Amino acid sequence: MGPFHAGEREAQRRAGLEALPTGAGIRDFMPDQHRVFFEGLTYVFVGTTEADGWPAATMLTGAPGFIASPDERTLRLTAQPDPADPAQALLTPGAQVGLLGLDLSNRRRNRANGRIASLDGGIVVEVAQSFGNCPQYIQTRSVEAIARTPGPLERFAGLDTDARATIAAADTLFVATGAQGENGGVDISHRGGRPGFVRVDGHVLTIPDFRGNRFFNTLGNLLAEPRAALLFPDFETGDLTQLQGRAEVLWDQDPRIEGAERLWRFTVERGWRRRAAIPLRWTFDDYSPTTLATGTWG
Repeated sequence: MGPFHAGEREAQRRAGLEALPTGAGIRDFMPDQHRVFFEGLTYVFVGTTEADGWPAATMLTGAPGFIASPDERTLRLTAQPDPADPAQALLTPGAQVGLLGLDLSNRRRNRANGRIASLDGGIVVEVAQSFGNCPQYIQTRSVEAIARTPGPLERFAGLDTDARATIAAADTLFVATGAQGENGGVDISHRGGRPGFVRVDGHVLTIPDFRGNRFFNTLGNLLAEPRAALLFPDFETGDLTQLQGRAEVLWDQDPRIEGAERLWRFTVERGWRRRAAIPLRWTFDDYSPTTLATGTWG
C-alpha cells in the first residue's frame, strides 16, 4: 500500500493505471525547501473535519512568517481564524488537518497533512505526510495586502443566486476530503480550468478531473467517504464561498469537456459566504499553459 489507503488504491485501479504509483515522493517529514516555502507564504489553504466526519475547507492569512517550521515534522501557524468562519471551531487539538501551500505568483505548491498537536501560541501541526505537486492548471496572480471590513456570515441551503454566479465565473477552487483508517487523513487540493469549467445545474456541480499526479488523493478519499467541502475564493473582492455536500465520481461517463479524463458530481447541501473575509487582493496575470489546453462544456 505504501503511503496510500484502500480508497486511493481503488481509484488508481479504476483509472486504469498500468503501474500503481509507489508514492516515493510522499515523505513523513518536510524537506528543507518545503519548510522554507511555507515560511514565506502570506496565505494557506486548510482542510479539516467535524467530529461526525463532515469536511470543511477554509483559508488562513498572515504577514510573511506567520507560518514557521521549528523542525522537519512541525508547522506552527500564528493566524487567528475568523470567529465567523464555519471551520474555525474545528481547528482543535487532535483534529486531522490538511494544508496546501500555494504561491500563485509562480505556481509552486506543496502539501502537508497531519494533525493539530496543540493551540500553543498558534495552530501547531504535526506533519504526517509531505509532498509537492506539479504546477498544472494554476493561474498566476500577484497579491497585495489590503484593509477590508468583513461582512456578516451568510448561510444558505443548496446554492443561492450569488453562489451560482461565483462558481460560474471561477477558474480556481479547492476541495477538502478525508478518509479514516490506515494511511487515512484529511487532504485539501486545488482544481483549476477556464472560467465555467465547473458546470452548475440547480444545486449540483459537475467538475472535470484533468490529468494530475496520478496519486488520486481526492478521488480516493471520495471512494472511502463521499462527503466533501469546496472553497471558492474571489481573488478580487476577498469574498469566500464555502460549501459542504456529497460527491460521486463518474468513472465511465463521457466527460464532454476537452482535456477531462473523468468527472465528479458534487451535490451541495449547505453553504456559507463571508464577504471581504480575506485581507488580500490578487491581480490576474496569466492562465496556466495546461489550462489553455482544456476546453469548455459541450
